[in-house]
Amino acid sequence: MVRVRKVPQRMCVGCQEMRGKKELIRIVRTPTGEIVLDPTGKKSGRGAYICPVSDCLEKAIKKKQLERALNSPIEGSVLDELRIKIKAQSET
Repeated sequence: MVRVRKVPQRMCVGCQEMRGKKELIRIVRTPTGEIVLDPTGKKSGRGAYICPVSDCLEKAIKKKQLERALNSPIEGSVLDELRIKIKAQSET
């Protein structure tokens, strides 16, 4: 019998939809308090997930859902990096 692996599900902080973990972008607040993008999904710290769609990101920023999920204010440089990554993913 072939065993079917369960796909881990996470919720996007922007649109509140459940999606596969690999489909989303992870943002992490490290134990030192730094907020960074986590392309591997394995960095330690408090994580939040967002869809690779600019509408979800803008909604999460406007309603401060991303800051609430990470329990920390987010610098503009991190948001700019996130916007660039989402734009690059949508072009491919």
